[in-house]
Amino acid sequence: MVDTSRFTIICPCCESKLMVDAQTGSLISHEEKIRPLASFDEMVKGLDKQKQVREQIFAQELNSMKDRDRILEEKFQEAIKRAEKEKDTKPYLNPLDLD
Repeated sequence: MVDTSRFTIICPCCESKLMVDAQTGSLISHEEKIRPLASFDEMVKGLDKQKQVREQIFAQELNSMKDRDRILEEKFQEAIKRAEKEKDTKPYLNPLDLD
């Protein structure tokens, strides 16, 4: 007889088994797939790959920080132009004065 109150899902990414309650959809149990230990050379390669990824991310963030000052200055100048243009259209109302 099949138990319909629970069902098992196998994760497509990590291949772990998830036991889910059918009525509530809540997770009952989680069992990770047992993976064999990697060799030392494979672990070193993995660390080298992680280092490269970290360096790429750092370089991207560094480039974005270089452009950040220029972009913020452009946005500020545009806001000043817009404020000067809309200066006479509508008076400023302080929200605290409305009480």
